Amino acid sequence: MMKQITGGVCAAQGFTASGVHCGIRKNRSKRDLSLILSETKASAAAVYTSNLVKGAPLAVTKRHIADGTCRAVICNSGNANTCNADGEAVAEETCVLLAKALGIDPSDVAVASTGVIGQPLDITPIAEGIPALTAALKPDGSDEAAEGIMTTDTVKKEIAVEFTLGGKTCRMGGIAKGSGMIHPNLATMLVFITTDAAVSPVLLEKALRADVADSFNMVSVDGDTSTNDMVLVMANGMAGNAPVEEEGENYDVFRTALAAVTKGLCRMIAGDGEGATKLLECTVTGADDEATAKTAAKSVITSSLLKAAMFGADANWGRVLCAIGYSGAKVDPAKIGVSFRSAAGEIKVCENGAGVDFSEEEAKTVLSEKEIVIEVSLGDGPASAAAWGCDLTYEYVKINGDYRT
Repeated sequence: MMKQITGGVCAAQGFTASGVHCGIRKNRSKRDLSLILSETKASAAAVYTSNLVKGAPLAVTKRHIADGTCRAVICNSGNANTCNADGEAVAEETCVLLAKALGIDPSDVAVASTGVIGQPLDITPIAEGIPALTAALKPDGSDEAAEGIMTTDTVKKEIAVEFTLGGKTCRMGGIAKGSGMIHPNLATMLVFITTDAAVSPVLLEKALRADVADSFNMVSVDGDTSTNDMVLVMANGMAGNAPVEEEGENYDVFRTALAAVTKGLCRMIAGDGEGATKLLECTVTGADDEATAKTAAKSVITSSLLKAAMFGADANWGRVLCAIGYSGAKVDPAKIGVSFRSAAGEIKVCENGAGVDFSEEEAKTVLSEKEIVIEVSLGDGPASAAAWGCDLTYEYVKINGDYRT
């Protein structure tokens, strides 16, 4: 039994969070430094961007959680701390300063940054902000922490679920930031997930890597893989369940809860893409294997032409077939079917690789909703997949035309 609850990263027992303005961002009304703290040492696992150009905090976090444990994660927005000569030193110093304030070991601190690339990060505002940050920690601080990691995001992204594991009630929650430069591979934007379930570090990493392949790796806003992508999960075991240390029923329950959190965040990230007005979901069925289904689905939601058509509520289904055709997926074009679905209804536009008669007026009504599902059938195979994206609008170019200046 699983249900959605409130609380974000503070829903699970033993976690507190906070977010403050320390001065990295010029706008004093925006929080720019966030903290999540576990009352006890937690199992930890993370995945990182595949971009060869990586933010300095990723290297530091990777070293700090190499032993499979973590207690705190600190994240600043407004500066990515990437491509800086002293980047790692600044990230390490951030951990040292926070650890001293909390009375924990610096190696138990994970660190993350997001914002402009190639701009030196001054440690001064962080050092001056840490006392206020730690003082602001509270059991309902997820909202403030979610705000502190935002950059071009227009809405805070947080979710939490409650589930039963080994007869014990467990909770899991997450926050995320991500609006632009989103086309993950192994990870995504920035995502922090907490749970009070007891899971060994080895199984936690296994679950995370398996999940990311079906969740965050199936999201794209603009085709650009960020330099600072990270998904970090902490499991402190305070729910009191017998630790999940091997695959089996309890591991599967944990995987299901993790998927509920990650896919929920995926939809929020895609729907809040820079300049976006619509959330797009492409569901592919009838594929011969999962790899084919994923390749086709991801190609559809990354097509700039398809994204632009969705912005204009234009049922240009040929762009769906075009995207599948160049994706590299091994499909039979003569078997492809396409339908568009939304809260306003569903309309079939293609069957067996060819167009069918449909009402353009009805199609426009369907495609004028905030959430659009592009349903693709590749035949009668057993595999399926889903991917999430957004429409491509004039506003995207405006946002990124002067992002740095």
